[in-house]
Amino acid sequence: MNFINTLQWPAMLVTVVAAWMVASQKKFKRNWGFWLFLLSNVLWIIWGLGDGAYALVILQLCLALLNIRGTVKNSAQAT
Repeated sequence: MNFINTLQWPAMLVTVVAAWMVASQKKFKRNWGFWLFLLSNVLWIIWGLGDGAYALVILQLCLALLNIRGTVKNSAQAT
């Protein structure tokens, strides 16, 4: 259970880096930002399940759908 507890720190770091990259004007960086957000969603879901934070798990599932939408829209966008 200790591993699950420490997972919140990498999840937080990945989330912050993803937000930084999604704010970029460069398509390449935005694309990586959305993929990092998806990674952070997975990390937060694992942590949330381990901690019994089910509202957080549902939130992360919803945010993952929005991040998938972001990757699709970013891919379709001209450079």
